Amino acid sequence: MTELVHLDVADGVAVITLDSPQNKNALSQQLTGDLLAHLETAGADDAVRVIVVRSALDVFCSGADLSEATTVGMGVGAQRMVDVQRAIVANPKPVVARVAGPVRAGGIGIVAAADLSVAGESATFALTEVRLGLAAATISLTVLPRLTDRAAAYTFLTGNSFDALEAARLGLLTLTVPDADLDAAVDTVLTSLLKGVPQGLRETKKLLNRDLLADIDARGKDLAELSASLFGSPAAQEAMLAFLSRKKS
Repeated sequence: MTELVHLDVADGVAVITLDSPQNKNALSQQLTGDLLAHLETAGADDAVRVIVVRSALDVFCSGADLSEATTVGMGVGAQRMVDVQRAIVANPKPVVARVAGPVRAGGIGIVAAADLSVAGESATFALTEVRLGLAAATISLTVLPRLTDRAAAYTFLTGNSFDALEAARLGLLTLTVPDADLDAAVDTVLTSLLKGVPQGLRETKKLLNRDLLADIDARGKDLAELSASLFGSPAAQEAMLAFLSRKKS
């Protein structure tokens, strides 16, 4: 089976690359399994001081794997999305998301879970769940703490797309830069993080994420069950199948 997520380590930085072109980095069981394994490996590696999550494609993440959701269901997939966010939030190393291209639905949970998220200005975001009869249940764990109540209501209820400048204004992103400057901006962030002593970074991250991690542990299972039940509902199944049919036509 072809690996859908790659891990490369050099100079204290672990780069985890999403690379599932057949479904635009959709959050399939295999992709999330590979991602979890690499996050654990990087977190346990003493040679790694900072982790970067990025995409190999011109799409960062298209959200849930709807083909999988309409066949095998989301019992595993919904819990995996909670687990991925927890693995980022609880990782002892700072996690930086390098964001380029569209980010949809569940992919926004990865961006929100990261300690720092840097995007090129052409990146776009949309919480499209409501348009498929779903709710952004599992990713609400990390997305809602980043947004004001008004921003959350607008983005969650409308499903409208918004650009990277707006995402930074709303609090979802740390920084938005011109596309040509994205790698340089990420490198600047990494240079700053690498000046931190590992113990200082680890303990500071614990302080920053204490409440977030406690909430994930308290409500993650229930939200995964809610998400799986919504994915399995007749209304959502009909909407997802219609969407997949439009994509093929």
